Amino acid sequence: MSSLQAVEGTRALLDAWVENLSRVVESMTDEHPVAAWRDASGTAASLGLSPGPDVAWWLHKLHCPRDAQVWVATPRQTWEHLGTLALKAAGLETSDPTEIKNTWLEILGQWQSALARALATHLGHEVTGEAGGESASEVHANWVLVSLRLGETELPPLGVALDPVLFGLLAAPAPKGEPAPPPAAQQDRDISGRGSEPAPPSRTLDLLLDLELPVSISFGKTQLPLKDVLKLTMGSIVELNRGISEPVEVLINHCLVARGEIVVVEGNYGVRIQQIASRMDRLRSIR
Repeated sequence: MSSLQAVEGTRALLDAWVENLSRVVESMTDEHPVAAWRDASGTAASLGLSPGPDVAWWLHKLHCPRDAQVWVATPRQTWEHLGTLALKAAGLETSDPTEIKNTWLEILGQWQSALARALATHLGHEVTGEAGGESASEVHANWVLVSLRLGETELPPLGVALDPVLFGLLAAPAPKGEPAPPPAAQQDRDISGRGSEPAPPSRTLDLLLDLELPVSISFGKTQLPLKDVLKLTMGSIVELNRGISEPVEVLINHCLVARGEIVVVEGNYGVRIQQIASRMDRLRSIR
């Protein structure tokens, strides 16, 4: 058994982190992939992940508190398949290779941000990360190979290369007295702010908490010819594209964030939130 798999807390952390990738992909593509991981060691070339046009590389830097780095190398078949699915889910049937690749890198960026939160839980202190970017590495490293399967389609595994600092943090048992990372489902609730334990306060977020944003409720939309608009008078009825039983949309700064039902609270209209909009729904609302 490899060293990362042998440490119970680390195995739980990586299980949760890899499952988080499934949820990020699902939010972007509307398809849920089955994800699995295993350890490996060696160079990118020995694993078939040499830097080049057929492998997309992404570097993410962490401060925990020592500086650490993690690279993600994704074979072309994998990023093209998932990037294309994400763009189709957003309503784009045809896309150029650059847009497809950038969409996959955006997925990676969301996934990597979850690593800092998972590490903070594992280590018991704050872990921060920098914005990622494309960068390759040919160094001998410890790897986590992550495979994704959508239905009958098994995609080539992507490789996560860990520098010695990060590997040492993961390979060592969690500090005594610190709880093991929560299971994937619970961790996801904690990350999204719905768990029982609040997320660590963010000094950057504190600066924005008093910012006021316009909130509006959309009952529906329609299009009218100009000649019909000119005929509108007091008492005219405009039919909308939403049924009376369908949920209304909650817009913040003109961007869809949730759906709900109309209620009356002390004589005033209100909306009871029933569903938080997915990321792809939010993207579609601003196109």
